[in-house]
Amino acid sequence: MERAASFTAVPGWGGVVIGVSAIAAGALSVGHSVQTQFSVWVSESVLALLIAFVAVRLKSKRLELSLQSRAARRALLSFAPPLLAGAIITAVLYQAGMVMVLPGLWLLLYGAAVVTGGAFSVRIVPVMGLCFMLLGAFSLLAPAVWGNVFLIVGFGGLHIGFGTVIARRHGG
Repeated sequence: MERAASFTAVPGWGGVVIGVSAIAAGALSVGHSVQTQFSVWVSESVLALLIAFVAVRLKSKRLELSLQSRAARRALLSFAPPLLAGAIITAVLYQAGMVMVLPGLWLLLYGAAVVTGGAFSVRIVPVMGLCFMLLGAFSLLAPAVWGNVFLIVGFGGLHIGFGTVIARRHGG
């Protein structure tokens, strides 16, 4: 019943791969300028979207789930607006030279995307989004130089942790 009403093609193992790539991006960023860190993390976001796209397609094919289903469309249409808002605000803050607030903003808005998109998925997905939002809020309150660490913990650690649980409980 849950499978028919929700989007269950959320890729757990894909989340783990995204987490590993985020940890690599964070490690690559250590000791570099804020501008270099920004470039590395923007590149990582593009890579993560590509990984997610491939992982969702593979899982949906394996489980014989349509990406055209009502639940899948709702999940995507709920997930996309916070990401689009994040991209626009990122461009504005970059132009204004305010990149130090971006780690918290990215975690917060990605979390909002996961919460809203996850409303049409299995229960653990919105919980993951709330964890991202909480981490983003802490990041915005912490010293800005800790931004890279928050990004590693969030996009690396949370993806690996939740991705493993999703993979084991919900078929990969």
